[in-house]
Amino acid sequence: MRVSREQMAENRERILETAATLFRERGFDGVGVADVMKAVGLTHGGFYGHFASKDDLAAQALGRAFVHSGQWAAEAKAAEPQAPLQAIVDRYLSPSHRDDAGHGCPVAALGCDVARQGAAARLAATEGVRAAITGLSAIAPGATADERRSSAIASYATLVGALVLSRMVDDEALSDEILAAAKAELRPAQE
Repeated sequence: MRVSREQMAENRERILETAATLFRERGFDGVGVADVMKAVGLTHGGFYGHFASKDDLAAQALGRAFVHSGQWAAEAKAAEPQAPLQAIVDRYLSPSHRDDAGHGCPVAALGCDVARQGAAARLAATEGVRAAITGLSAIAPGATADERRSSAIASYATLVGALVLSRMVDDEALSDEILAAAKAELRPAQE
């Protein structure tokens, strides 16, 4: 039975969305092609009609995760137009973001994994990080473009580092303390 072009496109989108979530939850090595296809409800054999390899899927899913992060940041900024950077900081360093790696920041979930991936995944990550820095630069403090960019990079690094640490520890009180300390540290840079 042939699948229509529309169904193929829909299946591809479901595969990308599912892979983006699973990779952020379990890492690239913790998810196989069969896992993704099973989660989508398709056969393993159908995978190669959509992607050349698992590496191809990883790169495209990572790109998709960065798109979602950009949308997430835009929503946070829109919700608090008077204090957009604070809105991003508060949302990013929240227990709900910490507890939902599968739908959160791809850098915090996959940063170390991406460093061991192929060129396509590294390129997707580089483009995603550049976009995030550009977005933060537009709302970061500083008198010049260079100062705002430097502030955006430092803020981004602090956000990611704090989220990674908060997920890593098995003590919820310490995890919450890490998130709160990073929020407090970023607050003066915004005033």
